[in-house]
Amino acid sequence: MKKLSLVLLVLVCLLVTGCGKNSESDILSDLDKKVNAGKGYVMTGTLEVLNNDDIYNYEVETAYKKDDYYKITLTNTSNNHEQIILKNDDGVYVLTPSLNKSFKFQSDWPYNNSQVYLLQSIISDLENDDKRTFKKDDKNYIFTSNVNYPNNRNLVKQKVTFNENLKLEEAVVLDSDEVPNMTLKVKDIDFSPSFKDNYFEIDAIMSTINLEEEAVETSVIDDAIYPLVLPEGTKLASEEKVDMTDGDRVILTFTGDKPFLLVEETVKTMDEFTVIPTMGEPVMFMDSLGVLSDNSINFTSGGINYYLVSEVMNQDELLEIANSISVLPTMK
Repeated sequence: MKKLSLVLLVLVCLLVTGCGKNSESDILSDLDKKVNAGKGYVMTGTLEVLNNDDIYNYEVETAYKKDDYYKITLTNTSNNHEQIILKNDDGVYVLTPSLNKSFKFQSDWPYNNSQVYLLQSIISDLENDDKRTFKKDDKNYIFTSNVNYPNNRNLVKQKVTFNENLKLEEAVVLDSDEVPNMTLKVKDIDFSPSFKDNYFEIDAIMSTINLEEEAVETSVIDDAIYPLVLPEGTKLASEEKVDMTDGDRVILTFTGDKPFLLVEETVKTMDEFTVIPTMGEPVMFMDSLGVLSDNSINFTSGGINYYLVSEVMNQDELLEIANSISVLPTMK
């Protein structure tokens, strides 16, 4: 009789409370083990980014090796422009092979905010949200949780879909109006990858990159490109064009309640591979990866490098202005 009672109790636990292998907590535990207990993974997919009503599409390859090595390759499908985020023992880099240069950061990336193309980040957001939701749909497991994008506070949650084998199928980051701003669709994940010893070394990466990609360069700036949004009480005070040896530079000075400086400069490919130390964090911006610090943002698009800096504006205000810059058609 006691054995029968025990069997009934186990059945009730499995059927009523969800203590079985498909329960929410067990799925999260299995996901965590699959990602963090293994030697690494390689994930490929596509990423769609909505920015100011414009849509940018990327091919994505994420490589992770245990002991904190990351390599994320983002290729813009409209112009085949490739950039790489690399983390190894020496620091964090954003490589732009077509320009033969890289920014180097001393940064906590990728642990300082959410990252839609990293399994660790997705799972961490799920685990850290005690108000997350979970449901089973056909053969899929669907989670919804909060996210942490300090550089874009309008991004508030993610909807993540795993198949019955706990393979990530899709991750969608939504804004406060439930509009998808980033959608990652996964093609394949390999949890038993084999990496060469120098796979995460910058010299090895640059030596194997296809440098046939042509950088979008311009030698002159015919007309300055202005932001469409300005803070209240702020206006353009001066515009100066400087002829450089190998291009042009335009300096736009804005004064008022929220003064700032906008520098636009033609882009040239470096003769030798150059690493530029910088303060700040990598940020996906418009059609490229840029650099965001406490008081500045730097990004390249359409053959023009943009540098926006202010001593009084915060990051949200800088990003709002930068997002409103009327960029060249070659960006799209």
